[in-house]
Amino acid sequence: MTDRPQAPTIFDRALIRRRLARAAASGAEHFLLARAAEDLVERLSVVKRDFRRVLDLGSPRPDVARALSAARPEAEITRFAPLPEAPDARWRTVVGDEERQPFGAGSFDLAVSCLSLHAVNDLPGALVQARRALKPDGLFLCCLLGGNTLTELRSALSAAESEVSGGASPRVAPFSDLRDLGGLLQRAGFALPVTDVEPLVVRYRALGRLFTDLRDMGATNALALRHRGPLPRTVLARAAAVYAERFSDPDGRLRATFDAVWLSGWAPHESQQKPLKPGSAKASLEAALLKARE
Repeated sequence: MTDRPQAPTIFDRALIRRRLARAAASGAEHFLLARAAEDLVERLSVVKRDFRRVLDLGSPRPDVARALSAARPEAEITRFAPLPEAPDARWRTVVGDEERQPFGAGSFDLAVSCLSLHAVNDLPGALVQARRALKPDGLFLCCLLGGNTLTELRSALSAAESEVSGGASPRVAPFSDLRDLGGLLQRAGFALPVTDVEPLVVRYRALGRLFTDLRDMGATNALALRHRGPLPRTVLARAAAVYAERFSDPDGRLRATFDAVWLSGWAPHESQQKPLKPGSAKASLEAALLKARE
């Protein structure tokens, strides 16, 4: 058996944890996580299952565990946190990294994760570990940032730095698109994979307010190949001007896109629906189309 190839280092994971710690210590709001936690509980409300053992995998703050404990007080919740946190009687906390999950096979009925897995270096490996931690027919439900997230900021910074400095360094993390993420679910061994995206456009009075929100979420630039020095004021001023020129509404507010990509899949079980074998359909596509037009 050959060893799994080592994933490339895209993110400075130690820096991400330091940024999350700073954001948590400030007491600042993480509005995206609060919304994701609310949406997750709503999505689970239509799943008629009794999830007794639940894993909150890497969500940056306890919002998800708190929402789950309120919605399903009978569940035994384990929070796999990126940082040490104050104890809470409503769940058990284990501190660690999503790329090295310590749980045994079949430990949970449900595994959820919000706004965490887009910043791991080995997403396929993290998904495989999450699937193994589930019991057969257990559910995985995840929200991560993808698609066009912060596309406006990336464009403005790149244009400004190229214009002022003659070149651009990576300032905004890359985000996976919907089709790629669906493929990763299948590769990780999940059955019945489903992906969808909920775009959220936030409007700001000034570019600095967007930067403040990103700091408050611990989501500033943590790319391994980032430029280590501060952003020059001339570049920052030009970026603000480019942003206003290209991505402002008639009232002068600046648009910032956050694409919340939702992934779900089930640990395989013999009771699950199986796709039909090629050629086994009893009705032709032509007949179905003709019937649809009648």
